[in-house]
Amino acid sequence: MNKPGSKMGPIDFVLFSTVMLLVAVGVIMVYSASSYSAYFNPHIKDSTFYLKKQAGAALVGILFMFITIRMDYHKIKKYTKIIMIVTVVLLLAVFAFKPINGARRWIQIGGLPSIQPSELAKYVVVLYLAKSIENKGEKLKTLLYGVVPYLIISGFYAGMVLAEKNLSIASVIMIVTLIVLYVAGARKSHMFGLMGLVSLAGIAGIAFEPYRLDRFKSFLDPWKDPKGDGYQLIQSLLALGSGGIWGMGLGRSRQKCYYIPEPHNDFIFSIIGEELGLIGCTIIITLFIILIWRGIVTAVRAKDTYGTLLATGITSVIAIQAIINIAVVTGSMPVTGVPLPFISYGGCALAINLMAMGILLNISRQKEYE
Repeated sequence: MNKPGSKMGPIDFVLFSTVMLLVAVGVIMVYSASSYSAYFNPHIKDSTFYLKKQAGAALVGILFMFITIRMDYHKIKKYTKIIMIVTVVLLLAVFAFKPINGARRWIQIGGLPSIQPSELAKYVVVLYLAKSIENKGEKLKTLLYGVVPYLIISGFYAGMVLAEKNLSIASVIMIVTLIVLYVAGARKSHMFGLMGLVSLAGIAGIAFEPYRLDRFKSFLDPWKDPKGDGYQLIQSLLALGSGGIWGMGLGRSRQKCYYIPEPHNDFIFSIIGEELGLIGCTIIITLFIILIWRGIVTAVRAKDTYGTLLATGITSVIAIQAIINIAVVTGSMPVTGVPLPFISYGGCALAINLMAMGILLNISRQKEYE
């Protein structure tokens, strides 16, 4: 078995290639989806505005990814507490800034790129879980000592994200926590009970917030309010239907022309369906399936428990977000603000996701061979 600091092997080339393909598709589709609205926006008047920002974030993210590919992932352990504290400070700092569309999720200072601390919080929880569970061992099988403390810590971060009016990312944090605990060996009876509690918490989060309840009602019947809460989903379905099998052609979407609000963000998958058709959507879904498969393989072959749990958590974050985003765009679940990893517009999210992929690729370099 290799030891921390030993010579590393080659990276998982399939995983690396898949990530780079997703990033490339994302940059192209952000430009295609945003060029019309950016050009006719009186404050921008530049069709390449979002392209330049997304491409810049991609370059920065790729740089961070190569740094974390070369850095032994075990070194992250000693910085975990510091990263957790910094994340809490950032999550609190968002409340010092004006809300955008009723939510406080971003830190914007002058002309600098905005920072979204909730994107970092997802991975910080994974870092904490991997480090702590490795030390806990068989005690994880107890409920009060083994499982509840992790739910409290994860719930604390999820609660702070929820206070920013971001139920979707808070849900991702809790779902990923349950996945990591299950893989680590928590009892199935405990996990089924906790899944029920998390589900009830999610239902409560919808029921006690009027705008979320309206979104859920519009999901059940979007045509009941086609110009209100059901508008975005209807336009998304129209885009997907218009694309057919082969699509209308890259750059030829009609729904991006002020029909779908901010089409380069959470609903970019519907623009992919309209322009590249069922074929394009299938390719994107296949790329995510390959990424998840190689993430699972990396977790199974990791040389220690810490690497296994870290790979599991990172892969789960990407998998859960991709599943939720595609389900929302296709009308399979209520509308929620979960971006499509590597593809939706968002420089902070892209850079952090690529950094996490670098850690996953570093784990793939340190396999346990028989």
